[in-house]
Amino acid sequence: MSYHLLALLLLPLIGSALLFFLPKNFSKWAAFLIALLQLVLTFYLLIDFDAKPTVDSVLQHEINWPWSDRIKSSIHFGLDGLSMLMVMLTNILVPLIIFSSFNESKAYPSSFYALILLMQFGLLGVFTSLDGLLFYIFWEITLIPIWFIVGLWGEPEKRLHITTKFFVFTFVGSLFMLAGLIYVYTNAASFALTDLYNASLTVGEQNVVFWFIFLAFAVKLPIFPFHTWQADTYSSAPTQGSMLLSGIMLKMAVYGLFRYLLPIIPAAISGTSGGIVLLLAVFTVLYGALIAIVQNDAKRLIAYSSLSHIGLITAGIFAAAMLCLKISQPGNPQYFSEGAEGAMVIAFAHGFNVVGLFLCADVLLKRFGTRNINEMGGAAAVMPKFAVLFMIVLFGSLGVPLTNGFIGEFLLIKSVFDFNTVLGILAGFTIILAAVYLLRFYAKTMFGKGNEQKLSTMNDLSDSEFAVLASIAGFALMFGIYPQPIIGLVRSSLEFIFHSMAS
Repeated sequence: MSYHLLALLLLPLIGSALLFFLPKNFSKWAAFLIALLQLVLTFYLLIDFDAKPTVDSVLQHEINWPWSDRIKSSIHFGLDGLSMLMVMLTNILVPLIIFSSFNESKAYPSSFYALILLMQFGLLGVFTSLDGLLFYIFWEITLIPIWFIVGLWGEPEKRLHITTKFFVFTFVGSLFMLAGLIYVYTNAASFALTDLYNASLTVGEQNVVFWFIFLAFAVKLPIFPFHTWQADTYSSAPTQGSMLLSGIMLKMAVYGLFRYLLPIIPAAISGTSGGIVLLLAVFTVLYGALIAIVQNDAKRLIAYSSLSHIGLITAGIFAAAMLCLKISQPGNPQYFSEGAEGAMVIAFAHGFNVVGLFLCADVLLKRFGTRNINEMGGAAAVMPKFAVLFMIVLFGSLGVPLTNGFIGEFLLIKSVFDFNTVLGILAGFTIILAAVYLLRFYAKTMFGKGNEQKLSTMNDLSDSEFAVLASIAGFALMFGIYPQPIIGLVRSSLEFIFHSMAS
C-alpha cells in the first residue's frame, strides 16, 4: 500500500474538517499551507514515478482494500501517467486559487476555504479511483462544495435559479452515468476498472450504455446542447469558484472519457454514436467561439471561450479514437496517440490559461468596477506589469507558438483533419475566431479609451495578484517551449487505453 498516496488523498479532507473550527483570521493561511504541503507531496510522488512502465503494468502507488464482497467493489486507488498529470494540475492550481483570494474579504472565510479543500479531496479521488463505483462517489462529492461556493459566495442576482440549474444538470447527468456503470457491472466480474474493460456487451448494448455514461461527461465538459448552465454559473460564481469549475472540474470529464468511456464501449465509439459526438463537438467549437465574439461581459466571454476549447478537445479525442479503431491495427497506436496526447497537453494547458484569464477578469473588475469591456480602457498605461502578464496568458489561450496552448491545439486539429478534411477545416477555425474575441478583449481593456479619473487612481497588480499571474504566465511559457514532459508522462497510459480499446 502507498502511504504517500493515502496521505495525498486524506490531507485535504482532514484540513477541510479542521478549517471549519479555526478562527477566521487564520483560515486562509492554514488552507494555503495545507495546499502547499499537498504540492510538496505531489512532487515527491512525481520524482518517484516511472514515466515509462511496461504497457501491461502502468499503475503505481496503489491502494487496494476490500470494500464489499456482495457488491464486488473495492477501495482501489492508484496512479498512472494520466492520473498523475491530473493530480499535478489539481495540486498546482489549488494553492494558486487560494492565494488569489488573499486581497479579498470573504464572508465566513473558514467555511469558504474548507470547501475549497473538500473540493480538492473530491477531485483527487476522481483522478485516482480505479473502481467504477468509487469513481461515481467521488464524482458526486465534488458537486457538494462547488454548489455551496457558487450559491453562498456568488453574485446575489438570480443565485438561487443559477445554482439550482447547475445542480440539476450535473446531478441528473451523474445518475445516468451510474445507471450505465451498473449495467456494465452486471456483465462484468466486478466494479474494478480492468473488469469493466472486459465486460461482455453486444454492440447494441454498448450504444445504449455509451449515451448513459457520456451524458454525465457531456454536461460536465460541457458540450452543446448540454452547455446552458455553464456561462451563467461561471459568471455568477466568485472568481475562485469560476477557477475551480473551469480550471480543474471540467477536466474530470476529459479524464473520464479516457478512463471510463473509450475502453469500456469501443464498438459504440467506432460507429454512429461516436460520429454524432464528433459532430456535436465541432459544432461546439464554432458555437462557443461565435458567441464569445459578441460578448461584452468579461467572464461570459471567457466562459464561451472555454466552451469552444473544450469542444476542440472532445473532437480531437473522438476523431483519434474513431480513426484508430477503423484503420489501425492493435499494437500500432499512432493515430490514437496523436489526438490523445494533444488532448491531454491542451487540457493541462487550458487549466492554467483559463484560471489566468479569470484572474485577469477579476483584476479588471476590481479596477474598473464593471465586467463590461466596453466601459474599460487604457489600463496598459497605468498597469504595465498586468499588461505584460495578461498578454502572455492570452497568447497561451490563443495557442501562439512557444506557449503551452500551441502543440496541443496543433495535434488536436491534425487529428480531426486526419479523420475528415471538412471537419478538420471547421475545427481549425477556432484559431481565427479565438484571435478575434481574445485580441478584442485585450485591445479594449488595455488600449481603449478609458475614464481618466479612474485611471489616475488605478494601481498595478498587488503582490498576491502578481505572484499568481506570474506563476501562470511562467507555466504557459515553460510548457510551451518544452511540452515533452507532459507527453512523456501520459504516453504509456494512453497506449494501455488504446490496447484496451483494440483488443
